[in-house]
Amino acid sequence: MSAHVRKPVIAGSWYPSDPDALKRNIEGYLDRAEIGEIPGKPLAIISPHAGYIYSGQTAAYAYKCLCGHEYSTVVVISPSHRAYFPAVSVWGSGAFETPLGALEVDKELCGKLAASSGVFTNNTAPHDSEHALEIQLPFLQVVLPAFRLCPLIMGRQDLDVCRELAGALSQAIGSRDDVLIVASSDLSHFHPARTAEAMDARVARAIEWFDVEGLSRDLKTSASEACGGGPILTALLYAQALSRTRSRVLTYTHSGNITGDNSSVVGYLSAVIF
Repeated sequence: MSAHVRKPVIAGSWYPSDPDALKRNIEGYLDRAEIGEIPGKPLAIISPHAGYIYSGQTAAYAYKCLCGHEYSTVVVISPSHRAYFPAVSVWGSGAFETPLGALEVDKELCGKLAASSGVFTNNTAPHDSEHALEIQLPFLQVVLPAFRLCPLIMGRQDLDVCRELAGALSQAIGSRDDVLIVASSDLSHFHPARTAEAMDARVARAIEWFDVEGLSRDLKTSASEACGGGPILTALLYAQALSRTRSRVLTYTHSGNITGDNSSVVGYLSAVIF
């Protein structure tokens, strides 16, 4: 493992920094998540990325689907909140650290992706302060045995980039069943709860219907919102490329369910593709 280690930047604020407290926190969320039977090994999940107090319970529904399965590599696809760049940033070697330990980067897969398309950049600066990727990692460490990480941040999320990224992933991964895709996304932001629920229902419907064009159009026209719309679209396109087009929205909540303030909420959804 190289010395190129990405240190946690939101431990102690967005989630607990104490390893024991963090593990108990996540296990409590998982215990309370009831998902029913998923008929097949998950190919991808969609999970929110707010602080655990807001979206941890929602995220647990997606991660509960992974219990009992093993993956050698997990590809986490995140939007960029703090940097704009016209590409997909690959952290190609080293490790990502959380309070639960270090996750080795899958250098081979990251290198294969980076060499496959001009959509990728090896500039890792977008990873330095991005929360949407980091927030997924402790959940993965709790529910899965040892795995390597392929961390991707999307600077552009338009449909062309999503198609390019999904194509690169499907070519690099092929028929392997030991790679999981995690799409990191929250939904609508700062609308009254009733408006948010209607907008977010459109995203949920598109995920279950595999309506890539419809979801892309809704996001472009603001009929719906998802700050990780690109990761969601990429996961759907990747699954389509592999003819794995069964999906299930597992749960939906918004921040008003936690705070009691329904005047301006953020939406959260968990889903699984299998």
